Amino acid sequence: MLTFAAASLVLIMIPGPDQALITRSALAGGRRAGLLTMVGGVLGLVVHVGAAVLGISAVLLASATAFTVLKVVGAVYLVWMGIATLRGARRTLREQSGTPDGGDGTEEDGAGGRYVRYGFLSNALNPKVALFFVTFLPQFLPPDGQVFPRAMALSLVFAVLYLLWFSLYVVTVDRLGRVLRRPRVRARIEQVTGLLLIGFAVRLALQSP
Repeated sequence: MLTFAAASLVLIMIPGPDQALITRSALAGGRRAGLLTMVGGVLGLVVHVGAAVLGISAVLLASATAFTVLKVVGAVYLVWMGIATLRGARRTLREQSGTPDGGDGTEEDGAGGRYVRYGFLSNALNPKVALFFVTFLPQFLPPDGQVFPRAMALSLVFAVLYLLWFSLYVVTVDRLGRVLRRPRVRARIEQVTGLLLIGFAVRLALQSP
């Protein structure tokens, strides 16, 4: 269990689409927005855990066509988010001489569901997450006996570590918010985040089945 927890934490800490989206949300909507995006990410993990336990992920990864469809949809989503973030950076620079629109680090009314959706789709449409639960998780399961309870326990450990790491990350971003939300600084971060999301999309699109 300790080996699994350590390996999972390393994988969670590696920069990826989740971190980029959570950063984007925390800067745009404050701490609550970042945490809601994180919750969406956990819900996306639940989808993959359920699919892996039921064997759906194994079937998906065994089918080149199904894998390619999910990969393309996920890549398109990341490109869309990347372009939206780059447009947000341009808007931030235009507004720096006036009153920022939604740039004060507070969540807009009714925006909570949108942030949860961002995180959920980022994980649910990522075949690499499915790959993790199908290839990495089974290495820590007993060869016989209580496979299902053990798989659920390990998945819970992964989800808790995910929540702890990104909660700490969101709090850190929020505490540095006064500096990070300065129009010029925020615009640069949004530009880097947008390019990273597009880069993740390209890497995902080029991934072999």
